[in-house]
Amino acid sequence: RTTPDVTEFLAMASDYPFEQWHGITFPGLYALMATAHMHRHGTTEEQMAMIAVKNHHHGNLNPKAHMQREVTLEKAMASRTIAWPLKLYDCSLITDGASCLILTKPELARDFTDTPVHIIGSAQSSDSIGLYERESLTSLRAAKLAAEEAYQMAKIQPRDVDIAEVHDCFTIAEIIAYEDLGFCKSGKGGNLIEKGATTLEGDIPVNTSGGLKSKGHPVGATGTAQAYEIYLQFTGQAEKRQVEGAQIGVAHNVGGSGATAAVHIFRRD
Repeated sequence: RTTPDVTEFLAMASDYPFEQWHGITFPGLYALMATAHMHRHGTTEEQMAMIAVKNHHHGNLNPKAHMQREVTLEKAMASRTIAWPLKLYDCSLITDGASCLILTKPELARDFTDTPVHIIGSAQSSDSIGLYERESLTSLRAAKLAAEEAYQMAKIQPRDVDIAEVHDCFTIAEIIAYEDLGFCKSGKGGNLIEKGATTLEGDIPVNTSGGLKSKGHPVGATGTAQAYEIYLQFTGQAEKRQVEGAQIGVAHNVGGSGATAAVHIFRRD
């Protein structure tokens, strides 16, 4: 399939009659979120490009990543515009891929493995499908609600999270995810990446797999692939991107431009 074909197919997950019919596909929708975030919170194009640089670095350490390539900040900033302010390296790529999880009761888990990973929180929420109907363009209400419920179920706080895999379909989406998941205050996601807090060496490594940006976005398998990365981290199999001592992990997955979101919280055995 060609890029225009895939773009149109994916646009079916937006408010197709009102958004795609007027020519707004997902790059355009997330560009609207990005400009709103820039206007309201002072987020910069350079901070968004830092997400791309980080995730390409992580992906370059992942032998299963689609895009195993380092990207400099200068190259990311100089790449062609897709939907301003989003440039080529601000956008994830659609990937062929598959992932599989085996779920069972805790008391049966050790019949299958010596290193089970426990799901201690799980929640899903939804919002209006059309971006024009949302209360805010700088936060995904569905993701915030799902995160709050998952944290409550797991009996933890955002500060307890050691690693996270988030839905970085566009770099601005990762910045918004930092805020929606409570890793920083609203509007401070750009500052978090600028401080290096979400790198492998940072306080809370995010998208150690490379994320959708570098690992790839195998639509339909993306969410379980996030859980797989956390499993690798918890079982010491993440090789050069291993985060030592991680005990709690979060997977954050989004449908469309935020019409639905799921958050799962995992604990190392």
